Amino acid sequence: MIYAMLSLWIISAIMVVRASKIVQIIIYLGIFSALCAVCFMMFGAPDVAMAEAAVSSFSTIFLIICFEKYFSLVKHETEESKKNKLALTLKSHVLPLCFTLFLIALFVLSIPDIAVNTNVKDKYLEGFMDVVGGENAVTAIYLGYRMYDTLFEALMLLVSVVGVAHMSWYCYTETTDKQISGVSKSDKVAVYTIRLVCPAMLLFGIYIILNGHLTPGGGFQGGVALAAFFICRYLIYNISDIRFGTIMVMEKLTYAGIIILAALFITQGLHAHFPEMRSAYLMLMNTLLGMKVAFGFTIILYRYVAFERM
Repeated sequence: MIYAMLSLWIISAIMVVRASKIVQIIIYLGIFSALCAVCFMMFGAPDVAMAEAAVSSFSTIFLIICFEKYFSLVKHETEESKKNKLALTLKSHVLPLCFTLFLIALFVLSIPDIAVNTNVKDKYLEGFMDVVGGENAVTAIYLGYRMYDTLFEALMLLVSVVGVAHMSWYCYTETTDKQISGVSKSDKVAVYTIRLVCPAMLLFGIYIILNGHLTPGGGFQGGVALAAFFICRYLIYNISDIRFGTIMVMEKLTYAGIIILAALFITQGLHAHFPEMRSAYLMLMNTLLGMKVAFGFTIILYRYVAFERM
């Protein structure tokens, strides 16, 4: 079964690359993300599957809004594009197909034919509980051994959010108008379903954040789940009470807290001098990362999808 899903996963990726119409690309990306979530679940990573499903829903909504805005401005095909249909066909079909085949060949050729050296992996697995703490090796790696990578990943999200806020035409930090998604209040099945999902989404996000050092999960996955809660909120409620200025300040303060906490426990070695505080460090760091990811995705969602659509 897993090989069948992986095969469908590869086929969906090829369909995304070969698609020439924007509508097809959006649909194929949604299928690709759904297969990603299923494969992650089958490989025993429910937290990553949940995060992938939430990101997929967010990106699909985002792409649909961009599609609407773009084609509301572009109405007719220019004469120049009609004359260059051969070049357009070459760019949209032949080149993506050749590039996809090249990547597949490169992947096949890169498969090692000798035994892989697992010394680093074995060292991490043998000593992560004593060095970093917790019972989840993945959390110990990205909050201990690879903390600098985690800091730069969080910084990339912060830069992306700041870029979105500055490039958006909506220049205000709050709104007094009722901004709604367009989901009809008469569609009671959709509204009630979302209301039932929202509390479960919120509790699940909090759970995988606070238990990331013990079970699969962590700050990034939990933050995406919390952001999905705000996506559901946008679908059924007005968002006139959102204050972007406050959320953006909170995201920056949260990132500052992540840097300070990492500096104290990793660079200064407090986790080595106070072993009993390792679990508290992992929980607090996961909480800060989850809050930052939730703030970032919420800002992007409401800035582009909610306000720019109106």
